[in-house]
Amino acid sequence: MAKRLPKENPGPHSPDSGMTAGEELGAADRVIILVHGRGTTAESIVGLTDYLDLPGFHVIAPQAHDFTWYPYSFLESMEQNEPGISSALATIDTLVDRAMNAGLESSSIYLLGFSQGACLVTEYAARAASRSGAHGFRLGAVFGLSGGLIGPAGTPRDYEGSLKGTPILLGCSDVDMHIPKERVDETAETLSRLGADVDEQIYPGMGHTVNDDEIARMNAILSAR
Repeated sequence: MAKRLPKENPGPHSPDSGMTAGEELGAADRVIILVHGRGTTAESIVGLTDYLDLPGFHVIAPQAHDFTWYPYSFLESMEQNEPGISSALATIDTLVDRAMNAGLESSSIYLLGFSQGACLVTEYAARAASRSGAHGFRLGAVFGLSGGLIGPAGTPRDYEGSLKGTPILLGCSDVDMHIPKERVDETAETLSRLGADVDEQIYPGMGHTVNDDEIARMNAILSAR
């Protein structure tokens, strides 16, 4: 397997921050990258693994510089949120590279993000498909919990390529003060167009949180391999 070259990180975040859990990378047969939300920590999102079925997984949770991946709402212009967005996406990309350089296929790499983290993992998946061109890019799964693709209303979603059937769970409240339902719908439509197998779940009246149904749906995907 050819090595993927490391990429320059254009901003404040580092793939060497955060924490790991589970199997050692060289011994694991799958990897899950957990991306926390604004104002929280790698340790807090690793706590979610207590509820997930992750035998044989290497768990990686990067830590955002100053606890925030980008400074403003994900609905603001890309320029206002740079270099945070580019740095965060480069951090995820480097962690994916490391897993692939350890001998894993992209289909053995899973992404899970909450809030800001969900925005980043869905955006990463769309851009990774575009970069892959005709070859496509199949991930193990993407779990975007209370988030969606980044950018203001009307942002072009002219991604190309294919996610080759990657299972994607999008879960969010219908009244989330941070995440408009319309953006979750747009994200589902865009990722479906890229060939992902999207399960969009909108929960009436739920807070900005993760619920038991989302946990169950993630575990069903994790155990389906």
